[in-house]
Amino acid sequence: MNAATMNEAKPKIADRHLDAVIEEARAALAKLQAEDGHWLFELEADATIPSEYILLKHFLARSEAELDSALEKKIAVYIRACQGEHGGWPLFYRGDFDMSASVKAYYALKIAGDGVHTPHMKRAREAILARGGAARCNVFTRAALALFGQLPWRAVPVMPVEIMLLPRWFPFHLAKVSYWSRTVIAPLLVLMALKPRARNPRGVDVRELFTADPEAETGYLVNPTGKKLGDLLLAFDRLLRKAEPYFPKASRRRAIDAAIRFVTERLNGEDGLGGIFPAMANAVMAFDRLGYARDHADYKIALQAIEKLTVRLENRTYCQPCLSPIWDTSLAVHAMMEAGEANAGPAMRNAMRWMTERQILHVAGDWAWARPGLRPGGWAFQYRNDYYPDVDDTAVVAMALDRSDAKAYRQSLSRAAEWVVGMQSKNGGWGSFDADNTYYYLNNIPFADHGALLDPPTSDVSARCVSMLTQMGYGREHRVVARGLRFLRREQEADGSWFGRWGTNYIYGTWSVLCALNAAGEDMRAPHVRKAVAWLKSRQREDGGFGEDGASYWSHRKAEAKASTASQTAWALLGLMAAGETNCPEVSRGIAYLLNAPRSGARWEEEWYTAVGFPRVFYLRYHGYAAYFPLWALARYRNLTRGNLDAALYGL
Repeated sequence: MNAATMNEAKPKIADRHLDAVIEEARAALAKLQAEDGHWLFELEADATIPSEYILLKHFLARSEAELDSALEKKIAVYIRACQGEHGGWPLFYRGDFDMSASVKAYYALKIAGDGVHTPHMKRAREAILARGGAARCNVFTRAALALFGQLPWRAVPVMPVEIMLLPRWFPFHLAKVSYWSRTVIAPLLVLMALKPRARNPRGVDVRELFTADPEAETGYLVNPTGKKLGDLLLAFDRLLRKAEPYFPKASRRRAIDAAIRFVTERLNGEDGLGGIFPAMANAVMAFDRLGYARDHADYKIALQAIEKLTVRLENRTYCQPCLSPIWDTSLAVHAMMEAGEANAGPAMRNAMRWMTERQILHVAGDWAWARPGLRPGGWAFQYRNDYYPDVDDTAVVAMALDRSDAKAYRQSLSRAAEWVVGMQSKNGGWGSFDADNTYYYLNNIPFADHGALLDPPTSDVSARCVSMLTQMGYGREHRVVARGLRFLRREQEADGSWFGRWGTNYIYGTWSVLCALNAAGEDMRAPHVRKAVAWLKSRQREDGGFGEDGASYWSHRKAEAKASTASQTAWALLGLMAAGETNCPEVSRGIAYLLNAPRSGARWEEEWYTAVGFPRVFYLRYHGYAAYFPLWALARYRNLTRGNLDAALYGL
C-alpha cells in the first residue's frame, strides 16, 4: 500500500466494537488493582540486571552452600532466552549486539554452570571476540570484571573516594551529577578504594573472552566525547593514578566514612538505595568489604531491597532494575477515568488515597542542593524514595488528582505545584530529579563513557510540567508556563518532532509536547504544530499502527522501526487528537489497529521495548504500557467523537 492510499483509507469504526474493547480492557485493568488501590506491573530491562544479580551472589557467597542454585538456574533460563541471533545480547528486544551486556550475560551463565562448549556459549564467545573482546566493555562492566579479578584495576578510570570530601564549588561534586549517578557512585568509590576480590566460590573466570592478556592491555581508557577536554582529562587520570597511592590514610578513612554515611542516610528501607538495582548492589558489596556482619541492620535491609526486585513466575524468573508503582498507578488512573471509571467510585478513591499518602512533604532530598529553601511536595517513582522525587511522576499524579477532584485534593495539589514551579531550570525546562543539572563538561571524564551522567531538562518532562500547571489553572502568560513553552519551541527538531528522553522516542516526545501545547491553549494551527502533526502522520506504518525502534537514539538511525506497537500507537493517537486531528484518516487507521491487535486481558501483546533508562545504554520494557496507554487512546477517541469535549481539556 503506497502512502497516498494509506492516507485516503479511513476505516469505519463500529461503535459496538469500540465499546466492547474499551470495557473488556477497563474491566481487566481494574482486576489488576491491588486491594490498597495501587497498580504495579513488571519493569524489565535487558539481560544485564539478571546477570549482575547472579554475579552479586557469587561476590558475596562464602561457600557453595550459600548459593541458591535452583534460583540461579531459573534466571539462567531467562538470560539464555534473551540471546540474540548475532550470538550476543542486545539492550532491547531484537536489538544489536552490545558488548557489555554480552560479557556480563556470558559470565553469569558460565558461573551458573553453563559449559563453555555448549552451542549458545560458543556462539556468544565468538561474537564477543569478533568485536574486540571483553576489554572493549564500558566502565561499569570493567569495574565488575575487576572485582572478580578478570582484569586489572587500571582498566577502570581513577575515581578517588576523596571525591566525597570535595567542596560544592569543585568542578566535580556529587551535586553536579544525576541522582542515579550519585547513588551508584558513592558506594562504588568505596569499592574502588578498597579493591576487594569477589569470593567466587566456584572459581569461575572468563579469560577466554579477551583477545589478549588483560594484564598487558593498554587501551582500556578512552575519551568519551573525542573533544580536547576529554584528552586533557585522560592525561589527568594518568597523573591521578600515580598520585593516589600517596594520599593520606586519614583522609581516605574520612572519605570512606563520608561515602558510607551518604549511603546509609539514603538506604530507603526495603525499597533500597535510590530505588535502583545498581546502587543497591554496590551498597551491599561495600558493606560486605567493610566487614559488616550478615545480620547487621543496614546489610540485611539492603539485601532485602534487592530480593524485592526479583520476579519469580512459572514462565520467567529474573531481576528488575527497579519498581514503578507510582508511575503505573498514576497512568492507570488516567486510563481508567478516560474509560469511564467513576471518580467517586471505590477503585478511584482507593487509588487517589494511596497516591496522596505517598507525597513527599517532609524530606528535602538531594534536589535541595540546587534549590535550597524550596518546600518538598513531589512524588517518587517507586513505593518509597523520599530523597529522590521526580517532577515527571509528580506532574502525572497531580493531573490525576486534579482530574478526580481538585477541591478535595487542593492541599496536595498546592504543594505539588509549588515544588514543580521551584524545580524549573534556568533555561525554562525541567530535568527529572534535579534543577539545572547541566554540567556538560563532565561528559568528558573517562568515567562517563556511558553518556548518562547528567539529568538536564528534556522535552518530555518539561511538557508534562507545562501540562500539569496549565491543567491546574496556570495561564499560558504565567511566567513559569511561558518560559516552559519557549523551551519546548526551542527544542523542536528540524523535522517537527521532539526528542523522548524517557520513552522511545520521538513519538513519545512529540505526543508529550502536543498535549502540553493543547493544554496551554496554543494555536494548534500554528506552523510548528502543523509540522509536528505532519511528522507524526509520516510515521504511521502499513498496518495502521505506529512504531519506533530503540536504535532511533542513534542520530543516523532516527527513522528506524521494526514493528508497530500498541503503546507507541496510543501515544501517536493521543498526540494527533491533542492537535485536533481526531477525524483524520491516520487516527481512524490507528484506532482500527488497536481494536484488532492481539490482546490478552488488560494487555495488548507487546514484546518490544518502548522506554529507555539511558539512551544507547539502558532500555526498559514497562509491562503496564501495553495495558493503560491503548485503553486510554481508545477511550479518548470515543469521548471526542461522541461530543465529550472535556476530554480535550486535560493535560494528558
